[in-house]
Parts: sequence; C-alpha cells; structure tokens
Amino acid sequence: MRQHPLLARAPADHGPRDESASVPGAHRSEKGAAVVSASSRGSSLARTLASRILPSRSDYAELRSSWRVDLTAGVTVAIVALPLALAFGISSGVSAAAGLVTAVVAGIVAAIFGGSNVQVSGPTGAMAVILAPVVAAHGAEAVPLLALMAGVMLVAMGLSGLGRAVSLIPWTVVEGFTLGIATIIFLQQVPMALGTTATVGLNPVLAAGEAFGNADWSVAGITLAIVAVTWALILLLPKLHPAIPASLVAVVVATVATALLALPVPTIGELPTALPAPSLPAFDVAQLGVLAMPAFSIALLAAIESLLSARVASRMAPTGPYSPDRELSGQGLASIASGLFGGMPATGAIARTAVNVRSGARTRVSAILHGVLLLVVIYAGSALVAHVPLAALAGVLMATSSRMVSPETVKAIFRASRADVLIFSITALITIAVDLIVAIEIGLVVAAIVALKHVADQAGVRREEIQGDRIPGDERIALVRIDGAMFFGVADRLQRELDQYRGIEVVIIRLSRLSGLDATGANTLVEVIETFENRGVTVLVKGLKEEHRRVADAVGVYRALRDPRHVFDSIEDAVAHARSHIERGPWQGKKGKKGKATS
Repeated sequence: MRQHPLLARAPADHGPRDESASVPGAHRSEKGAAVVSASSRGSSLARTLASRILPSRSDYAELRSSWRVDLTAGVTVAIVALPLALAFGISSGVSAAAGLVTAVVAGIVAAIFGGSNVQVSGPTGAMAVILAPVVAAHGAEAVPLLALMAGVMLVAMGLSGLGRAVSLIPWTVVEGFTLGIATIIFLQQVPMALGTTATVGLNPVLAAGEAFGNADWSVAGITLAIVAVTWALILLLPKLHPAIPASLVAVVVATVATALLALPVPTIGELPTALPAPSLPAFDVAQLGVLAMPAFSIALLAAIESLLSARVASRMAPTGPYSPDRELSGQGLASIASGLFGGMPATGAIARTAVNVRSGARTRVSAILHGVLLLVVIYAGSALVAHVPLAALAGVLMATSSRMVSPETVKAIFRASRADVLIFSITALITIAVDLIVAIEIGLVVAAIVALKHVADQAGVRREEIQGDRIPGDERIALVRIDGAMFFGVADRLQRELDQYRGIEVVIIRLSRLSGLDATGANTLVEVIETFENRGVTVLVKGLKEEHRRVADAVGVYRALRDPRHVFDSIEDAVAHARSHIERGPWQGKKGKKGKATS
C-alpha cells in the first residue's frame, strides 16, 4: 500500500552503518529522495488547500438534467429573499440598501465557492442581531470593515480544516440559541411596528418597552394594522396554495394600500439604483484592534449558522454531500466581497436554503440566479422598493421569527430530560439577555458538565461472586469490577467505594470493562493499590486494556503492585493465584515489604 507523503520519514541513523553509505552517489540519492518527499508533501498540502476553497466541475454535475428546476428554484428564492434582505438590513442598524447589496454579492460568491450545492447565503436574522449592538457602538461605517475581517477569519478557519467542529455543538444548544435569536428578532421589530425608533444599543427587551412608552398612537394604530395584515397574509396564503410567495405578496399588498390611502407611515426611502463600485474600507491599525473581537464573534456566528444550514440542507434532499471546510472558506470569501461593495457580513440562511431545496434545486445555479435577480431589482426596481412601509417589513420578520422554532421541538426537549431543558433554557435566556456568542459558550460548558456527569454516573465499583464451586477462604477474597470511565470526574468517588472493602486478604480488581482512563484515574488506582497493600491486602489486577496501559504505566500502576506478576489476563488465573495466597495463611505486611515472597 502506498504510504501517505505526510507520513514519510527518513530512516533513523541507529546501529551499524549501512553499506550503501559508501557507495558513490548514495548521499545524493538520499538527498534526492528527501527532496521528492518534501515536494510530495507540498503537493499533497496544496491539493488539500485547493479542495477547501476552489470550485470544482463536479459542482454542476447534475446541471444537464436539473437546469429547469434550478431556474424555477432560483426565481422562487429571489422572491422570498427580497423582503428578508431589506428587513434584515434595516434590523441590523445599517440600511435596507446594505441588506440588498449583501444578498446580491454574498449570495453569488457563496454559491460559487461554498461547500453546499443548494445553500443560499445573505443577511440573516442572527447576523442582524449581533450587528445591531456593534453598529450602535462603532457606527454603520464600520460594518464593511467588519465583513472583511470576519471573512478573512472564516477563510482561515476553512483552510485550517475546522469545518467539522460544528458537529460538537449539542442539539439543545442549537435550539436554545435559535429560540433566543427568534425572540430578539421579534422584539427588534416592535419599534418599527409602532412607527417609532428605539434608542441605539438598548437591549431588545428594554427597547420594546421603551417603544410602547414613546409611541404616537395615532400613527401606531395604522402601523400595527399593517403588521397584522402582513402577518395574516403570510400565514394564510400558503394554505391557499403552497407555491404562493406569501412574504412578497404581503409586502406588495401593504405597499399598495399605503400608497392608495396615503397613510402617514415611515417607508424604506431611497435605495441605490446601481451596485456600488468595490473599494477597500478606510481604516487604521487602532480601529482593527478595536474591531477584532466583534469580527471574531461575527466569524464564529457565520461559521455556526452556515454549517448548520448546510447540514440541514444535505438531509432534506439528495443534492450531494457538503464540504464543511469549503463552506467556511466560501462564506469567508462572500463576506469579503460583500464588505468591498459596502455590504454586511453574510451567512448561510436556513429559511432561504430550505425554500431552495423544496423548490427542487439540485445545483448552485439556483442560488446564483437568486443573486442575479436581486441585482436586477437594484437596477430596475429600486424606485418601487423605496415606498415599502417599514411596518410591512416588521410584519415579515415577526412572522419569520415565530416559525424559527417549532412547538414540537420545544415539547420534545421538555419531554427529554431535566438536563436538556436546563441547557436549552440557559442558552435561550443568555442569548436574549447578554450575547449570542456568550450564550453558545455557556451552553457548551453546561452541556459538557451534564455529559461528564452522565459519564460519571455510569462509572462504579461492583463486587462479584467468584464463579464455580466455592472453597474455604473464598470469603477472604474480594473480586471487584470497575465499570465505565475512571477519570477526574469520578476518581474520588471510586476511591471511597474501594476503601469500604474490609476483612479481606486479597482483592482482584477487574478492569476489562473500563471504558476510559486518564492520568487522574490512573493515579487514583495507584493510591487504591497502595492503601490495600499497606493494610496487608494483596492486590491483583486483571484485564487492563491495551489502550489504557500506556497511561497506567506512566503514572505507576504496575509499580504500585507488590509483584509485577500480579497482573493477569485471565480471571481464572487471577482467582487461582488469590486462593494460593489464602492457602498460605493471612498475609503479613512486613514480610511482604522485605522479601516480596508471597507472589
């Protein structure tokens, strides 16, 4: 079998010198081999990095048979994405124009370079939530630079092979995080729904309360009616026919009604009539330092949301596997491109991706077309979009947030276990009250603690009966079995359980069912052995697995035994040896320490 280039090593120069060393040209051959090996390693690394960032011909393998449904799906997704892009742009504190530019630029770039064949990217509710306080602190002009910085971090994550890390996030953390985001998105729309504005940077819960206190109810009554009509149409139209683009129809109806009735409500206002020319945002070194942590939070959020969306899409339809590492790189390039055009950081959008898959999409053409159609809106329809009432967008986002977490999911979590409810609730509450990234971090910590407790609960010491016919003296032998993992979380408890065995002369510790052993667990085993030996009780060890022997040997488990022959692979041999000790009479500790004669 051909050895992997990265595993190739030059032979160590130990022992007698090889005769080939005296052959002319041998050294040159060895150097040549080393150069070839280095070149091979470099070539392999280049191929790996290329697979994590560059498009492939296989991305469009199904295009010949699926181009019709891809085109239909692209049109459908564009219709759904238009009001969401505008709404998330405003909700983030930047502008509707920035949301639309992001949907176009990031949507096309991510579709070409991303790791999923059906992922649709653009501005999302989660990104709007995390951007809002950043915009409040640093201004909207910092957002393109943040997009560039976060994009570079995402590309680095993808090239480093960190794409699989999302699989380590528990389901309850993801759902708690999603519920928190949905709640924040809903609360952020309350000021727009009331026809007023919130204090910049204020917590969404407090901002919603402030909006009620400051509302002009002569205007608020009208805007709330627009929200209600928009929301009702979004809920009812799909029941008439699932193909109806409910969000777009609702926004159009609200806009037409507002114009015909000359309602005095805030609207989106002027939008660009062309895509801005790409340019590098102005910055200085000090600003980079200030924005480093917000950029990292944005990159982390984009990675989590994009990979989750791609994973969900891969399970919805047979559209081919997705590449987690390439997905990160693709999303990073999308955010970089968006920043150069004055847009926002982008992520994979679960709702739009789901619409894309359900519409029959099979290749990236659908997501690319969705971006192109939104570009047409910028050049040909911006004057019409400018008249859309903000209350209609608030209604769209409120309806969207209400469907982000299904009641069935919440019921399932609450039926699962108290630990799952705790993780879900803590993650959701911290997302709302503090910060999205902090919520994920704390959710992961709580989940890890719960997992460790579960593993620790499985561990224990159990006394067994000696199999076969009993003989006199067997009552002086304790056959004990350690189950589960012996690690830092259970070491102290297992030691206390083992210390309870009294009135015995020999103890056989069975380790064949030990599922894990770390240094703390091995050290506890040493202390247990020494405690028994100091009492004059001989300790025999049976069944230590090969994967645990290195740790046991390093910490000194074997050295703690009275005799190295007290390690057995067979329980029958261990029992026979224990009985031989009993036949010779009670063990005398002093004699054993001097001569070790009882083995």
